[in-house]
Amino acid sequence: MKIKKIAELIEKSGGRLYLVGGAVRDSLLNRPLYDEDYCVVGIDKNKFVELFPNAISRGKSFEVFDLEGYEFALARTEKKIGKGHKNFEIITNKNITIEEDLKRRDISINAIAKDVLTNKIIDPFNGTSDIKNRIIRAIGDSFLEDPLRVYRVARFASELDFKVEENTIKLMNKLKDELSTLSKERVFVEFKKALSSDKPSRFFNVLKEADVLDVHFKEIYDLIGSVQPLKYHPEGDSYNHTMIAVDNSVQLTNDLLIRYSALVHDLGKGLTPKEMYPHHHGHAEKGVEPVRNLSNRIGVPTNWKKAGIVSSKEHMRRWNI
Repeated sequence: MKIKKIAELIEKSGGRLYLVGGAVRDSLLNRPLYDEDYCVVGIDKNKFVELFPNAISRGKSFEVFDLEGYEFALARTEKKIGKGHKNFEIITNKNITIEEDLKRRDISINAIAKDVLTNKIIDPFNGTSDIKNRIIRAIGDSFLEDPLRVYRVARFASELDFKVEENTIKLMNKLKDELSTLSKERVFVEFKKALSSDKPSRFFNVLKEADVLDVHFKEIYDLIGSVQPLKYHPEGDSYNHTMIAVDNSVQLTNDLLIRYSALVHDLGKGLTPKEMYPHHHGHAEKGVEPVRNLSNRIGVPTNWKKAGIVSSKEHMRRWNI
């Protein structure tokens, strides 16, 4: 069954079907579409199941339906009832509008909908303008309801090469104390996506600007201000060197294990006492422990951790090949 046929059946029952979220954003950016998520407005769960008995229901806190290779969710609102990423009260009913559903989302570029039948764009938070201007902007103070949004913003900045506007940076900082409530699995998902991007450094630079880099990425934070010999490192401190290294690794390979190894190769310099600057004697060996600590904290695969340790220990070795 084609998506327009699904939309027509929903319309005949008094509802409306909208393409939402990343698919709308990526279509406006002329990026490939990998997932298409749809929001159903104007009918309840029972009516949806009646219309589409083959739909597969999943989800604990709220139901979504898999149908014909697409994901459908009924319009909903959310209310935070506790700390962390999961403590929300979910409200779903047929009277919730598409605008109300979009309001619960994190940033303006993800809060755009398109009517499946008319192709009309629903954009209550000027996300299309922010896409045009390459800006990531929080919808409002509701951004503070979910600490994972801090890493999502940094990841989107990395993937899209967008700038994060000033107030959103401030909101990210307000969530600093809640970041520790996130599971390492959630953090790793966002980190992995950023590492897969063409500009991984932007992920870390945004977190640095928001002053939250030290929560899950302390070993990278510790490289800030770690002075290096100017003769060999005109780029500045060890943090700048590391950002250049990980971005350059993108030009060489799509292998995330190698990109991760480039990211962590100099973590030992974060342990150098300031009185030893600009020299970092023994930093290769000293880097093993911070590589291990970072890898465990964000839950990277074991082979990434092993490769990162080798990268730290051996990167100063001169090979005669």
